[in-house]
Amino acid sequence: MTISEADLVHLRRAVELARDALDAGDGPFGSVLVDASGTVRFEDRNREVTAGDATRHPEFEIARWAAANLTDDERAAATVYTSGEHCPMCSAAHAWVGLGRIVYVASAEQISGWRAAAGAAASAVAVVPINAVAPGLPVEGPVDELVPEVRALIERAVGSS
Repeated sequence: MTISEADLVHLRRAVELARDALDAGDGPFGSVLVDASGTVRFEDRNREVTAGDATRHPEFEIARWAAANLTDDERAAATVYTSGEHCPMCSAAHAWVGLGRIVYVASAEQISGWRAAAGAAASAVAVVPINAVAPGLPVEGPVDELVPEVRALIERAVGSS
């Protein structure tokens, strides 16, 4: 796994968006879509509580936006940076619209373990690695340097629920 300084910049922004989500009352997840030239094209944060829709994950919103606004080639060359590994729904959406590389800070397995240790109820959806849902996607993570920040957000979220 090769994580560049540019990757870290975008991952840090994803973590900031996750913090914004938590501060707004949503789950602490954020994602950034970057095109092949390194330009941020779209970013979002979790909105499942504030929007009243459990599918309002930032990775799913990125897939919707990309399908409507980018060509097939642009989607394939893009990278999605995210604070946490995609859930199965978001992994499928990413693959269906033909997005490229995914780089995440914390794995779904890590997040599930932290939530369980903090006393959270089990998720309604199984913990599944991205490549189990979408085997052809290039995926990199976890990114150890930023994992403590995401862990703190997850633990704060469980403690406030």
